[in-house]
Amino acid sequence: MGHAGSLGQTHQELAKRLQRGPVAMVEPQDPAARRAWREILETLFTPDDAALAARLPVVPTTIADLARRTGIGAGDLRARLEAMAGKGLVLDLHDPRTGATTYMLAPPVVGFFELSMMRLNDGLPKAQLARAYEAYVADDRTFDQAVSGVPTLISRTLVQETALYNDLASEVLDWDRATAYVESAESLAVTNCFCRHVATHLGTACDYPLETCLSLGVAARYLVRHGYARQIGREEGRELLEAAREHGLVHIGDNVQQELNYICSCCSCCCVELRSAQKGMPVMQPSAFEPTVDSDRCTACGKCVRACPVQVMSLVSPGAWQKGAEKAMMPLTCAVDLDRCIGCGVCVGACAEDAVTMVRRPQAPHVPLNAVEYLTRRMLERGRLADLLVDGTAGRGPAFANAVLGAILSLPPAQKLLASEQVKSRFVAFALARYRPPAG
Repeated sequence: MGHAGSLGQTHQELAKRLQRGPVAMVEPQDPAARRAWREILETLFTPDDAALAARLPVVPTTIADLARRTGIGAGDLRARLEAMAGKGLVLDLHDPRTGATTYMLAPPVVGFFELSMMRLNDGLPKAQLARAYEAYVADDRTFDQAVSGVPTLISRTLVQETALYNDLASEVLDWDRATAYVESAESLAVTNCFCRHVATHLGTACDYPLETCLSLGVAARYLVRHGYARQIGREEGRELLEAAREHGLVHIGDNVQQELNYICSCCSCCCVELRSAQKGMPVMQPSAFEPTVDSDRCTACGKCVRACPVQVMSLVSPGAWQKGAEKAMMPLTCAVDLDRCIGCGVCVGACAEDAVTMVRRPQAPHVPLNAVEYLTRRMLERGRLADLLVDGTAGRGPAFANAVLGAILSLPPAQKLLASEQVKSRFVAFALARYRPPAG
């Protein structure tokens, strides 16, 4: 926080708080990016909002616990939190089964960055914010480095199901399939794409519609309640996914198996995540599938190369110079950089010769079971697991601590040891010392 002195005291405290979450809003060193970082915070958070946000947890917490944590009366606190939820700074999450409402500080991504651009007209200076987001997120690598660089990334690619042949499609798990989430969602909504809206104000947007991003379950209910999204049925959800596939867009969702919150349909020209992957700094995890090319069928037309959203396909010669031939190379074919491939399947749809097919990766990336496992792994990998359990000066309660402990116990042995060293907690060390994996 060496340059945070230009911020007011309350915004400095907020900036410190936002650096301790699973997706840290780090302060960049580049002057232009730092000005944008400051502008985002000061535009979205009033001083009063910043002072309260700096004291909020990043996991859902009851109003009673928050009142004890902040020292603010429950009635006044609820009114302030609801007002901040209306501005996308706080998430108020209603559980329809119990009727209970919990509150948490919205993360920067996926969170108040996106929410600030979902509504087209809400009084926020959209063009000003768009320029600030571009300078902070796209023009400087500091935020990319904070988001990427660890095994547990913030999002994951969902393979285009039409790219899978029948013999492979039968093996696809429900949490590999965007349509399965749409079919099972208790609530479904569609909202405007953050990236495309930003690009609109920068004059770089494509012609694809703004209203393409799906939200599901508790996230859909939050967005509809606060006017960020339009509630839709499953049929429209399926149609939106199908239209996105036909236009060569990439499905990207949360990096969890259960209770997915969103499915974005992303274009390579506007999407911040795909542009990061093009620069070799992916923030989304690849799917469990990868393309393979039949060089006998490939005509080297280049359609798949042009369609690839992360620029990992190229036309190459499959061998050296033909023996005895002057300046005559073997026919070109398509090659894939599998280390950078995100497994979206867009290339299959672009190939008219059926030369590209999707196959299972030899070792599929691990997808966290739920949000608790995601948070635990990501905070562990960032060296901030103690922050997750303790959250500064206030504990999150035994239920959450037990859930995190359960996630720790599911980690490989080396990661469990690292977790116990990071936390230095007697109950974690005690549990890990006595844990025995189930037989078989």
